[in-house]
Amino acid sequence: MAFIIFVIVLGVLVFVHELGHFLVAKKAGVRVEEFGFGYPPRALKLGTKWGTLFSLNWIPFGGFVKIFGENYEEETTLNKSLRSKDATHTSLQDYSESPQEHSLPQEIGKNFTQVSKKWQASILTAGVVFNIIFAWLLFSLGFMIGLPTSVENDFGAVVKNPSLTVTALVSDYPAQKSGLKTGDKIKSISLENGTTLSELSPESTSNFINKSSGQIILEIDRGGKNFNFKITPKTEETNPSKEVRKIIGINMDMIGTLSLPVHQAFYQGGKTTLRLSYLTVMGLGDLVGNVFKGKADISGVAGPVGIIGLVGDASRLGFAYLLTFTALISINLAIINLVPFPALDGGRILFVAIEGITRKKINAKVAGVLNNVGFALLIIVMLIVTYRDILRLF
Repeated sequence: MAFIIFVIVLGVLVFVHELGHFLVAKKAGVRVEEFGFGYPPRALKLGTKWGTLFSLNWIPFGGFVKIFGENYEEETTLNKSLRSKDATHTSLQDYSESPQEHSLPQEIGKNFTQVSKKWQASILTAGVVFNIIFAWLLFSLGFMIGLPTSVENDFGAVVKNPSLTVTALVSDYPAQKSGLKTGDKIKSISLENGTTLSELSPESTSNFINKSSGQIILEIDRGGKNFNFKITPKTEETNPSKEVRKIIGINMDMIGTLSLPVHQAFYQGGKTTLRLSYLTVMGLGDLVGNVFKGKADISGVAGPVGIIGLVGDASRLGFAYLLTFTALISINLAIINLVPFPALDGGRILFVAIEGITRKKINAKVAGVLNNVGFALLIIVMLIVTYRDILRLF
């Protein structure tokens, strides 16, 4: 079930991303040859509309938009075709040097490189913009339905049905090793002799664990199902006080449901989207910086296998959690695509910027090689991350 939900979520996010490219390309008058749902091989032609073939493909992960001339090589092929078809027409040099001063035959359509650099950049950034807008809409919808929110929130609002909730787990500590997960609601905590904490709060629970002897028993509500976990706390010296305490390695908070009226939901959804986008950029920047310093830690980076597990956890916790998680993935997809790396939208935007500054076209073969190398490197990174995800399962 988690895999099916993952495919649906990924398909929706990629569709939104590609829809951005498609709509802005059409607005610019650029020919969009195909809008594919899923990746080739092609399974079915859905028909042609607005001069674009819509297709259904066998590999269900995402989709694509094929914009004529975006990959540079197509322009070279087009020019050769025009020369062979009409030797008396304007020269190949005329097309390559001043493409915006000429119009291609109507049956072929406008090439990506024929529109202005502003239009080219707009087409390339449209997917990112649509993903950010989509995240805003999802967060806004979540605030209308009711999002999990701390009782001590920035909205000045009272949350409904607050409960003590696990908000983070420390890697390789007793709580994580025992099977606790982020989002678990703590219903009760007791000792093996039957002593039970009467009033749950982050502070009282932490003190109860610190004063415990032997194992503690946590009763957990996970997506409406109850589980019991027996955990032996770890004794550790805390910083900076140097106090020795017993801990299990969790962060806790009183979390309830916050519902907002429509206008406030859109406002807070926008604020949340901007804040998380900023944090994503900062986190990605730190990761890239640490790569160059040789200190990169990718243990917290999840690939497809890891994301499937996270999507499954979010869906079990409720629809609001799944909305929030989908919005987070949408933001991450947008930010990563802006990285100026070949094969990503950011890499293509960089090519357009270089052409705009130098007023010279990038060699099609060079651009093709860079994109292929970039794509290969991305696949290698994805395989490494996926391998690590699989290892975590055992």
